[in-house]
Amino acid sequence: MFDQDDLEDIREERERWEAETLEPTLERHGERQDRFATVSNHEVERLYTPEDIADLDYEAELGFPGEPPYTRGPYPTMYRGRTWTMRQFAGFGTAEETNERFHYLIDEGQTGLSTAFDMPSLMGIDSDHPMSEGEVGKEGVAVDTLRDMEILFDGIDVGEVSTSFTINPSAPVIYAMYVALADRQGVPRDEIRGTLQNDMLKEFIAQKEWVIPPEPSLEVVTDTIEFAVAETPKFHPISISGYHIREAGSTAAQEAAFTLADGFAYVEDCLDRGLEVDDFAPLLSFFFNSHNSIFEEVAKFRAARRVYARIMEEQYGAEQAESKRMKFHTQTAGQSLTAQQPLNNIVRVTIQALAGVFGGTQSLHTNSFDEALALPSEEAVRVALRTQQIIAEESGAADIVDPMGGSFAIEKLTNEMEEEIMTYLAEIEELGDGSLRDGVLEGISGGYFQREIQDASYEYQQRVERGEEVVVGVNKYTIEEDTSPEILQIDETTRDRQLERLESVKAERDEEAVDAALSALADAIAGEKTENVMPYIVDAVKAYATMGEIMQVFEDRYGAYREEVTPA
Repeated sequence: MFDQDDLEDIREERERWEAETLEPTLERHGERQDRFATVSNHEVERLYTPEDIADLDYEAELGFPGEPPYTRGPYPTMYRGRTWTMRQFAGFGTAEETNERFHYLIDEGQTGLSTAFDMPSLMGIDSDHPMSEGEVGKEGVAVDTLRDMEILFDGIDVGEVSTSFTINPSAPVIYAMYVALADRQGVPRDEIRGTLQNDMLKEFIAQKEWVIPPEPSLEVVTDTIEFAVAETPKFHPISISGYHIREAGSTAAQEAAFTLADGFAYVEDCLDRGLEVDDFAPLLSFFFNSHNSIFEEVAKFRAARRVYARIMEEQYGAEQAESKRMKFHTQTAGQSLTAQQPLNNIVRVTIQALAGVFGGTQSLHTNSFDEALALPSEEAVRVALRTQQIIAEESGAADIVDPMGGSFAIEKLTNEMEEEIMTYLAEIEELGDGSLRDGVLEGISGGYFQREIQDASYEYQQRVERGEEVVVGVNKYTIEEDTSPEILQIDETTRDRQLERLESVKAERDEEAVDAALSALADAIAGEKTENVMPYIVDAVKAYATMGEIMQVFEDRYGAYREEVTPA
């Protein structure tokens, strides 16, 4: 880096520049505003120089791609070797309709599938449940039994495609269905690839979808990780998700810190289970949001990788590179999309996607421009996919590993982001008397996370309403005319068709086999936690037990969770 004489020369030159060039310009023209800050309200300087990173230790803090501390990327060649996985979210109506969309996306060049489920499936209830009324197939695909999963992947070899499942309380059931489907297709379990979101701690913090309380939820998540280590070593059983934390209104630093805290909580629970860190850590994956402030987002991704690598080695004893190498999926910011002038969202998504690429993501979902209005149309999905393909093939962004590395601004912002992340981790660890696992659980029950996110969200909205935070088309550059595009309409017969299939499955299945499988699952979770529940869930789905029947076993054992946040 720069020696002291270099820094002194730069300091003197900066002072000269400020006096001779900057000040006269400010006197004549001023600047657009008094303060410049990111979406997270992190103030940024006018100019960064080597002085801002004078203490940077290149080897310890940057290094080289594919080597600790992985600041510059988890792999040596990054996108010069292969581009990120382009994984567009898809799911609506019945399994037949989503299967058709899957085939369309594959034909258009998508390299991985990502499955959205409807609200009943997400909440672990069946389509014929009274609470499912009006929700079947509306925000994702309806999946009640293994029959739906078989149709969903009709004509798709699960040994060839990598599939992501965005589902949480009922994630073990969907995972079991996918394993059962592989068995049906004759695909060895150790060949299936993909990712299960399955991040229950984040649910209690931000997204608020749950069935049973936090501690037994954590136990079941650890069951899926243990099962994956033994049975599906190429499948990621959890995607530790900051995305929803950010969508709830957190800052970038809160997103990274709370996500890392959740990740380390899962690590500690697995270690308590007796698993070896280098056996399960390579299967952990992460999921981040990418918002509009491109430099802040790049800094967030780089800082998170660095913090993860260091703590996994120093605190949890990880030795293998794959155990310290943070791998993550990125989705562009849904909360940034506007119903007003929705075509503007294409530009927002492009900026956010570039931030994910510059930050070194392993897979990427680009939101469709019409998602503030409805589930995405085919045209909007195609534009979103083409956005990734243009970035990969035309922009040159994929040609240089860590292209922003070495920027005085980026390195300074990365250091500041790391410092803020570590401050939050220390607070959470203190809540748990030295344990991040206990700190996260205490933070959930005591409302720590909820208050932090609520305060950040409120402050952001206040800035928008004061006009300090510009949202183009909403509080500036508005127009009166309707700019809504044609949106996707869900067939009103969806629920009837889904209920017909569910009724058919129930009529054809072996009820004694279903009862036996559900009883075995209940026995496995009765009393002290000693058995992994996953083999029992696999047996139950193979008997065509429904999602709701399986989740009811857990609710009967642990009760339904009700959030009670303690006031500050």
